[in-house]
Amino acid sequence: MTHDGMEQIRSKVDAIYRSDSRRVLATLIRLLGDFESAEEALHEAFTAAVEQWSRDGIPANPVAWLISAGRFKAIDGMRRRARFDASVAEMASHYDVETPASEEPEDESIDDDRLRLIFTCCHPALRAEAQMALTLREVCGLTTEEIGRAFLISTPTVAQRIVRAKAKIRDARIPYQVPSPSDLPERLDSVLRVVYLLFNEGYSASSGMAVTRHDLSGEAIRLGRLVIELLPDPEAIGLLALMLLQESRRAARTSPSGDLILLEHQDRSLWNRGHIAEGLALVRRALSSRRIGPYGLQAAIAAVHAEAPTPAATDWSQIVGLYDVLMRADPSPVVELNRAVAVAMRDGPGAGVNVIDSILARGELVEYHLAHSARAELCRRLGRMTEARASYERALALARQEPERRFIERRLNELSS
Repeated sequence: MTHDGMEQIRSKVDAIYRSDSRRVLATLIRLLGDFESAEEALHEAFTAAVEQWSRDGIPANPVAWLISAGRFKAIDGMRRRARFDASVAEMASHYDVETPASEEPEDESIDDDRLRLIFTCCHPALRAEAQMALTLREVCGLTTEEIGRAFLISTPTVAQRIVRAKAKIRDARIPYQVPSPSDLPERLDSVLRVVYLLFNEGYSASSGMAVTRHDLSGEAIRLGRLVIELLPDPEAIGLLALMLLQESRRAARTSPSGDLILLEHQDRSLWNRGHIAEGLALVRRALSSRRIGPYGLQAAIAAVHAEAPTPAATDWSQIVGLYDVLMRADPSPVVELNRAVAVAMRDGPGAGVNVIDSILARGELVEYHLAHSARAELCRRLGRMTEARASYERALALARQEPERRFIERRLNELSS
């Protein structure tokens, strides 16, 4: 194969790794029953793909090929170790029986394997912070550095949580499966949190060169639909509605060059009307249950935005009222920050700055760039340019996403002109 041909194969393998490696890993974990063995098998399968696909061409079903290759690499490894360890020999024999060789493997329930992995990671035997760290790493494919930034903790702390969670799953022999319907409610809150974290990283990336990661938000929506099939709980319905209504704005959130566009400046004709219609129907369904929770309330807020034909026509009083209810149901500094922005739109930027200053004065969100960015924007609108500059500079120091950094830099340049 020519040098250009090899580069094309490597680019294709890289693209498949970015889009499908977590799906392949989830299936290998189910087949092998062990995180470490599955991760090793995953990397061996992709290494083999570069070599074999360069020689034989890309198979019709690359994902199934990778799963099969990873599985057989793991079995081969066990056989080699079996020469020295009888227990490993027994294990390898077991996998031979469970997974017969085939040159054209079936695509083995891949679609559900990520959901199984989420339920495994959200097992009540694990601490909540371990559930989140493990799932973001294994299901979302985020690096430990990215997870650390998301939770404002150090990379070694994240790594320790992940290692301990994997050991707990292995030592406690926690089954890799979706629990029975009677056990679902116990894990539902954690599963919904994970799905929403996955969506958030896709809707607004915490770092990198792009505002969004469609692969993550699309996957979160798919998982949200699966969860509703398993358990049509009002909060699960509310979460799916929330994700669809937020996702509807994707095409309008960036310029053709990838620059960030704020909500009030978006071309609303680009909003996805199919997502909005489905999201609004789900919001009504969740509200009709009279068991409205945090996701349902956030979906109701998103619905008010979706139904406004123009920024000026947005019913900010209704949004502030919904945030007041949300603050009672699920208070957090981030919810309070979002409410502050809504208050600013209803009562003027000064009112919003006062709320944000009270949050920062408590020592909360001081490392959160969006808090400083929101304060800077409101100060700019008030003509308090010195304060605006200071807040923008603090936001710029904390931001890790390039489009957000470019937006802040433009604002700083505007203040200087």
